[in-house]
Amino acid sequence: MRKATKGLKKAFTLVEILIVVVILGILAAIVIPQFTNATQDAQAGNLRAQLASLQNQVELFRARNNNTAPITTAAANWTALVSGNYIKAAPSNPASSLADKTSISVAATGTGSASTSWLYRSDTNTLFASFFNESTGAVTTTGTD
Repeated sequence: MRKATKGLKKAFTLVEILIVVVILGILAAIVIPQFTNATQDAQAGNLRAQLASLQNQVELFRARNNNTAPITTAAANWTALVSGNYIKAAPSNPASSLADKTSISVAATGTGSASTSWLYRSDTNTLFASFFNESTGAVTTTGTD
């Protein structure tokens, strides 16, 4: 004979629900740090590519203008490169913590500036992104590497 099951509802037990929650927690603890690293790696790769492209445009400007630097003072900023159609607009430094992510300074030494988003080294004609360590891909807090 069969028992009457009228009125009985099938449901998950508390133990089964707790096991599922624990498994989901373990999976989240493994996966979330990997997404964080992937985001930082992508941002660093983007900034490296942007720096390489800008450096190529600086070299092209110098080659076409008798070895004249495109950025001679911070006041001149990106004007020569933009007006000469080497770049479309002043580039934004995503690693910068400053309000003006397009500001640039000119110096003979250093690899970044705490007061501007970009640094152009006049002695080596090299462009650096402040607040970014190119060799490690880490964003810094001081602006200088």
